[in-house]
Amino acid sequence: MKFRILSLFLFVSLFVFANDNDLYWGQTGHRVVGEIASQNLSKRAKKNLEKLLGKEGLAILSTYADEIKSDRKYDKFKPWHYVNFKDGETYETSKKNPKGDLIQGIKKCKEVIQDPNASKEDKVFYLKLLVHLIGDLHQPLHIGRAEDRGGNAIKVQWFRRNTNLHSVWDSKMLDQFDMSYSELSSNLNTLSKKQVKAIQQGSVLDWVKETRVLTMKIYDSAKADENLSYRYMYDHFDTVKSQLQKGGLRLAKVLNELFG
Repeated sequence: MKFRILSLFLFVSLFVFANDNDLYWGQTGHRVVGEIASQNLSKRAKKNLEKLLGKEGLAILSTYADEIKSDRKYDKFKPWHYVNFKDGETYETSKKNPKGDLIQGIKKCKEVIQDPNASKEDKVFYLKLLVHLIGDLHQPLHIGRAEDRGGNAIKVQWFRRNTNLHSVWDSKMLDQFDMSYSELSSNLNTLSKKQVKAIQQGSVLDWVKETRVLTMKIYDSAKADENLSYRYMYDHFDTVKSQLQKGGLRLAKVLNELFG
């Protein structure tokens, strides 16, 4: 009897965890963003971050905001991982979630980090969230339509297995590519200083608008119940890599401004 109860508990836990994973870039994606950011920090920012974090690197702490989802005391931060609004709207004109959203979350993180009266513990906590949220901003379906929950309600197949469009962009393509975060980070496009500067220009809202344009193209990339496989990877994985690289470079910009 005890074995049956334990087995049922493990099954339910795995089911909940698997479904919760559909809400964000997979671990590999977030770690790529963190690694790219680490490689583009100013010397001063690196030094100040090390004072705050010790030897804990951005790639490793980048998944912290997902790890705490298993603790209900952090439930209030879940809406920070995304922002959804209707076609034809912008973030500025859309109805805001009173529980917060991705843009509000990033703003709050920066405020705490810059607050001279904030404790070191709070600064570390919100820094870990910030690293993650800048990554989420660059997963196009985190800036999706409210009615389909950023593609979570659009059911498709991935190599004949049931999933949804959001999950394909979160982790399925990254898992299929089968590279570690360090391998993928070192195999992205080589960019000139001019190209890096161009990517880092603009504000968080500018980046949201840019990502939203891409989001709408992704909505047109698949039909409900369509089986997506090698051709979809061929057509879209370069976009995944580009978004991860942009996320890392823009995270570096934000951290250089906060700590440089």
